[in-house]
Amino acid sequence: MSKNTLRPVAIVGATRIPFCRSNTSYASLGNLKMLSTVLKGLVDQYDLKGVELGEVNAGAVITHTKDWNLAREAVLSSGLSPNTPATTMQQACGTSLQAALTASAKIASGQVESAIAAGSDTVSDVPIVFSKKFSRRLVKLGKAKSLKAKLGVFKGLSARELAPVPPSVNEPRTLLSMGQHCELMAKQWGITRKDQDELALASHLNAAAAYDRGFFEDLLIPCEGVVQDNNMRPNSTLDALAGLRTAYDKTDTGTLTAGNSTPLTDGASGVILASEEWAKEHGLPVLAYLTHGQTSAVDFVGGEGLLMAPTVAVHKMLERAELKLQDFDFYEIHEAFAAQVLCTLKAWEDDDYCRKMGASGALGSIDRSKMNVNGSSLAVGHPFAATGGRIIGTLSKMLNEKGSGRGLISVCTAGGMGVTAILEK
Repeated sequence: MSKNTLRPVAIVGATRIPFCRSNTSYASLGNLKMLSTVLKGLVDQYDLKGVELGEVNAGAVITHTKDWNLAREAVLSSGLSPNTPATTMQQACGTSLQAALTASAKIASGQVESAIAAGSDTVSDVPIVFSKKFSRRLVKLGKAKSLKAKLGVFKGLSARELAPVPPSVNEPRTLLSMGQHCELMAKQWGITRKDQDELALASHLNAAAAYDRGFFEDLLIPCEGVVQDNNMRPNSTLDALAGLRTAYDKTDTGTLTAGNSTPLTDGASGVILASEEWAKEHGLPVLAYLTHGQTSAVDFVGGEGLLMAPTVAVHKMLERAELKLQDFDFYEIHEAFAAQVLCTLKAWEDDDYCRKMGASGALGSIDRSKMNVNGSSLAVGHPFAATGGRIIGTLSKMLNEKGSGRGLISVCTAGGMGVTAILEK
């Protein structure tokens, strides 16, 4: 292979466990258990027992210190060769998509022949943090030699000092939650409550229809007796969604609700990527090719929309790929919130906005009938680090079933970032 030649990167397998609302079916599980289940599922489904892969990239957004080597520990429980190296990584909601882009670069350049990209997250098993003052007492307790010294460590202990610090995913620089930021975006772009509810309902109906026709059968492995995503609400109606209270802005101007926002979710997903030669050697079909990727960020602290970075990433990626926004058969746009998706679509249609991000003009509209045709995060849930892997698996199967075509992936993340990719068959 020439030093300047990049090899095609094939997606040859994908699986995930059903996603579940936090503190329901997976309440007793941690990230290591869920991630190990997915990796073992890939090993069993694609006959990889004892096989040494080039690498495994995986991570979680919410982690315990005990999971400091999460990806490697999961590999050692998976059935893969123990000689398979692993990297634990994190880029908020884009973690497993970024894991795939990182692995793809190594496959394309010839550094490795195969890899797994995966992600896991649980909001049921969040680390409980105590005040620094109480933590220092625990350190002193470990060093105390006598019973008297140990008891002395707790002298003057107050209930306030003992109270745990509540977990939070608020942005540290603005102290606003993702939902509060999205409310600001919805107001800026004039996104109505009705439009959000309609998009949310479509996601549930599309996901239910995909289950009914068996689309997810070979993409899911049971876990804890769960066989399908438990957030899906196929019997919901626009009237039911319209009756929900707003969740982030309690005034008359609020539009985001529990119905048009993703729930806190537990789950894990993974995909296998490889060179064409490795896929052929192991008898695995090429579902699709990962051909382009892009990560971008916006200055949300300075006033830009927190979840608008994918608009920039998609523009840069399309420019490099010499494609138009309309050159796709499928669009998989992560539904962190219905409003976020609608803001993204509206921004691509806005000439001034697109010029400010460096385009020659508006990127234009997409055919909404091609977007999230099997449902997305509003219906199936959103375990932060697992969503990218879920989307890659879903889109790969769609392209493989069609036999040809091109799909666009767009994932917004905390911290004002966006991760995007193009898959082709």
